[in-house]
Amino acid sequence: MFERFTEKAINIISTAQKEAADSMTNKIYPEHILLGILETKYNICSKLLSYAGMNPESFREYVNNKYKNIQHEFKHTNIAFSEYSQKIIKLASELAKNKTKSYIMPEHILLALILVGEKAETIITKDFEKYSVDIKKLKQTLLKLVEKKNRKGDFHPEIIRQTDKSEYSTVQSIFKDGEAKNILDRAVAKLTASHYEILGTEQIVQSILEDSNSDLTKLLNENGITLENYINKLQEVSSRQAEFEEKQIIFTPNAFKTMLLAFETAKELGSASVKPEHIILGMLKAKSGIAYNIFKEFNIDDDTLAHKIIKPIEKQMPETLTILRLAKREAQSMNRNIVGSEFILLGIIGEGAGIGARVLSRLGINIKDARIEVEKVLGYGNSYTFGEVVFSDRAKKILELAWEKAQKHKNTKIASENLLWAITQTPDSVAMQVLSNLGVDVLEINQGILKELEELKNSEN
Repeated sequence: MFERFTEKAINIISTAQKEAADSMTNKIYPEHILLGILETKYNICSKLLSYAGMNPESFREYVNNKYKNIQHEFKHTNIAFSEYSQKIIKLASELAKNKTKSYIMPEHILLALILVGEKAETIITKDFEKYSVDIKKLKQTLLKLVEKKNRKGDFHPEIIRQTDKSEYSTVQSIFKDGEAKNILDRAVAKLTASHYEILGTEQIVQSILEDSNSDLTKLLNENGITLENYINKLQEVSSRQAEFEEKQIIFTPNAFKTMLLAFETAKELGSASVKPEHIILGMLKAKSGIAYNIFKEFNIDDDTLAHKIIKPIEKQMPETLTILRLAKREAQSMNRNIVGSEFILLGIIGEGAGIGARVLSRLGINIKDARIEVEKVLGYGNSYTFGEVVFSDRAKKILELAWEKAQKHKNTKIASENLLWAITQTPDSVAMQVLSNLGVDVLEINQGILKELEELKNSEN
């Protein structure tokens, strides 16, 4: 359900879920979705509503008063969408498909909320009127904002490709072996035993803590998060209400977001497998879910704990971590928020010491010429903001291919040659266009990689 949602859009839905739970209602109503938009930071929609005179504090008070007659005595942790909220999510998906052919973003959700409200004047429309929001003006602004996503200015040729289909269609397919699989297996066993149908962050993190011999568990114990303390906190949480009718194991939005962020984190840190520390880092990035709330009750500072987990990883100096950091820096230097394949290429060259860099150097490729060629193809962006730097669809595909290559050769880390090889498997990427313009082809690159690996093998013998 949430595969096509951007991270900000998922944050809106997760926040709406939390707001509904906090208000003690048994459903997520449109007002909770609107609260989710208002509460989500670095979001153009929240800014538009703020400019119109709305703020989360006063609107939350208004919503709580509005639904006080249907509040329950205990707090639900997983609740269903109301009929109108379901219509909003469905319409947002349709708007995204029609306008940008792929991802559901905050503007799609807010626009859908307005459009659904127009057809049912008893909801949301009256809420906007209470705050003197000019709905017609807001609607026109959102329509222009959605249309703008397709204009060339800051559009990256790799960011939305309808024909691209990731092999990783489900979370289970990502975590199919290694430590992560064992964690999920234990979590699913707990799910079955508790008669739940939805796998949440709480079961996943409990499964991590049960491995008493791992360095991560010892680190968490040192910070006051022991298995015993965690279970005690977990028992304080009210039982969950069934949200779906299908008799299959599915993930809550928060668990889904956490596990996908764990997968992304593993790749970005250069690991060829998802490990428990990546799951904890994913949870800290998601900043939502029962497990995260329990961590906050132990007064855990997100950044401090993340730094403690990442520090030993950084000491190992994985090539991919360095390359992707350089790639983000190259993107920012060209005033862009999107890291495409071309910036990964610049990162490989800039890293300098890896096999990927050596192969390109032997082929006469240097960082200066490559930058110039990237500028010719893309030009400079014109709207870089403080927003998060994200990877294009093609860049994500390259990371997946590099991940698979490393796993195939049973390597524990993604190497620069894995990334360079992955680029050669994406012939329509900007990176390959840049390499072609510099007079290098796929065969030369792949032969160069094989030669470097052979020389490395001979030197080790």
